[in-house]
Amino acid sequence: MSSPNKITFPGADGSMLAARLDLPKGPIRAYALFAHCFTCSKDIFAASRIATALAERGFAVLRFDFTGLGASDGEFANTNFSSNVDDLLAAAHYMRAHHRAPDLLIGHSLGGAAVLAAAGDIPEVRAVATIGAPADAAHVTHNFHAKLDQIRQEGEAEVTLAGRAFKIKRQFLEDVDQTQLEPRIMTLKPALFVLHAPRDDIVGIENAAMIFQAAKHPKSFISLDDADHLLSRREDAIYVADVLAAASARYIPDQSAGDETEEPTGAVAIITETGQGKFQNQAQIGPFTLLTDEPASVGGLNSGPTPYDFMKIGLGACTTMTMRMYAERKGIDDVRFSVRVSHDKEHAADCEECIERGLEGKVDTFDREIKIEGDIDDETRARLVEIAGKCPVHRTLESQAVVRTKLIE
Repeated sequence: MSSPNKITFPGADGSMLAARLDLPKGPIRAYALFAHCFTCSKDIFAASRIATALAERGFAVLRFDFTGLGASDGEFANTNFSSNVDDLLAAAHYMRAHHRAPDLLIGHSLGGAAVLAAAGDIPEVRAVATIGAPADAAHVTHNFHAKLDQIRQEGEAEVTLAGRAFKIKRQFLEDVDQTQLEPRIMTLKPALFVLHAPRDDIVGIENAAMIFQAAKHPKSFISLDDADHLLSRREDAIYVADVLAAASARYIPDQSAGDETEEPTGAVAIITETGQGKFQNQAQIGPFTLLTDEPASVGGLNSGPTPYDFMKIGLGACTTMTMRMYAERKGIDDVRFSVRVSHDKEHAADCEECIERGLEGKVDTFDREIKIEGDIDDETRARLVEIAGKCPVHRTLESQAVVRTKLIE
């Protein structure tokens, strides 16, 4: 059984994207990044079943919601195929920064076209797999063919897909019309696995033939026989996972031997009293050991940061990391970030923002001062400060978190 971890990271436009990292119980053999189908989400049956099955075979699989879909922030109407590719690159960057860059890219339907487009920009990728993927991004417009003229003439239209309403804008059509996948496929260096059902009535089997023909070796075609486009049968999704786990082994070295010291973001923190002084504790998380304590003025040894100090450190570090990820994706060079964080408790009646949010009683307040060094314009500087507000720790502190407690023997 896999162990999923909930994650958020900034996408192409700075919107926070919701993700899950399905982890194996044992050592991690390789990392995979999964891109879902058009207007779907990371939790669609095919994505969740394939990710779970791959995790049982030693893969750590990150699946996420594209901007404006599922639990991710942002407006779907403002997205397009190119922004989906950028979201994929942001996900790969997150994996590279926090775990390891993906060894395997998996894309379902339009997500398959997206991984074909993105693979060349992720140098660590050893293998790419498409499942029921179109050979060109414009293929997706057949889902709302009746509204194409209205979109082109009026600039936008509401379409119904799988029983849900979505707004499609003219810029979406212009983007897919300009996208050329064939050159990307022809220059693809990782091994390619093209998985397609001959009876797929959403994306015809001829698309698989076009992708396969354009690609150079190494490449393989795997028939999914009588599976449907969404792989709605559990056995079809498990078959895909079995094939990918076996076929990719030829191209992706088993890296599990090096995982003993590598912990995921969701690693468990273990805090134990040291027996020194009244409050000193040893905190162990992954390969790191830290001391936490209280000041001498309240009976501690002052041998380490206090619990609230760690909260300030977490907020400050998360802020600079989030801005750094955004700056790298946008090509903002020669900037350096620093953050000063202080903490206090205030009566809600004395705090203007607390009043606006309807808070009462005593409230924890964190004051964050951001310094951005570098030759950038005021608009970029303001955007970076806005992105800082999307830092996951910031969002956690402002949300209603849940702490579950149980006694263990």
